[in-house]
Amino acid sequence: MFVFNPSFSSVNHYLETLPPDWPGGFWLHWGVFVVIIFAFVMPMIMAFIYLERRGLGRFQVRLGPNRVGPFGILQPVADAIKVLIKEDIVPAKGDKWVHWLAPVVAFVPTLMIFAVVPFQDGALLADLNIGILYVVAISSISVVGIFMAGWGSNNKYSLIGAMRTIAQVVSYEIPLVLSIIGVVLLAGSLSMNKIVEAQTIPFILLQPLGFLIFFLAACAEINRTPFDLLEAESEIVAGFHIEYSGMKFAFFYLAEYAEALAISAIITTLFLGGWRGPILPPFLWFIIKVFGVFFLIFWVRSTIPRLRIDQVMAFTWKCLLPLALLNLLITGIEVIVLPEALPWPVIFVNLAIMAVLVVLWSKFSRLGGGRVEV
Repeated sequence: MFVFNPSFSSVNHYLETLPPDWPGGFWLHWGVFVVIIFAFVMPMIMAFIYLERRGLGRFQVRLGPNRVGPFGILQPVADAIKVLIKEDIVPAKGDKWVHWLAPVVAFVPTLMIFAVVPFQDGALLADLNIGILYVVAISSISVVGIFMAGWGSNNKYSLIGAMRTIAQVVSYEIPLVLSIIGVVLLAGSLSMNKIVEAQTIPFILLQPLGFLIFFLAACAEINRTPFDLLEAESEIVAGFHIEYSGMKFAFFYLAEYAEALAISAIITTLFLGGWRGPILPPFLWFIIKVFGVFFLIFWVRSTIPRLRIDQVMAFTWKCLLPLALLNLLITGIEVIVLPEALPWPVIFVNLAIMAVLVVLWSKFSRLGGGRVEV
């Protein structure tokens, strides 16, 4: 049984490591962490929406939201109120049940990912020994909701957008999973908690190419620029959610930012050492790193132009997949040759390998040019 001792050293240890059944008993543990997950995810989504809109304004030499509240900080609240009072429109010839369930199926699996994300040592809903495998499996369900939205809307543009989404997600899932395997080889475990504990050196230094592949593939999976043409007005009239309004549209909107939050948390866990860091409390380090990753995501959005659909598909098959296989091969060799611990010199070797491979692939791989009709 865990006994709380109010001494400073005990408090410090308590903050660093939580017992598996904290605060006591299975159901209490489950209930408390469900509340924690909701209390973490929803405010973080609102913060992400505000920071991205303000940040994009600065990147694009404009102000961004600045009317509702000081510095526009209440803009997400105003958007939520606006969405709540909008009319819910259902296509007359659409499949009403599928149309209604699609936003729920797209949003709920994203929340379920956080069940295995450790906020600090032991602070997670379920420390599964196959945690990262659970993340890959659960995250794949959201695409079913997108396809349901395309099919249930009885709209050809919506259906085309949904089918493009499925093609893109399935394609980018392969290099994404291959980049995760490199991390698993280094950590020797599929548990998210154990992966963080294994990072005496952050894996972004030992797996720079794996991080790059994972980041790009994850951005493509959650339809972030430059891979967001599945929802581009210039492409297919806003894509799979063109027939959605009101709260149903809000669920898709929330799902997009919840996925960005989930990706930021997973990258923090796999490559940035999770909660590990000096001086500050572990959970605060985790939040700082999550915000840092999200800043990188919307920085890319604000600076890189959108790709065409043929370029998006060529990029994963011609570039990311071969690089992911090479990264896996190199990581396997290093783990076999240096079974105890990868030394610091390997960091510079891996950075040099990444630079050479990226430059060579950019020289010899062509994603297509000119006007292409698809």
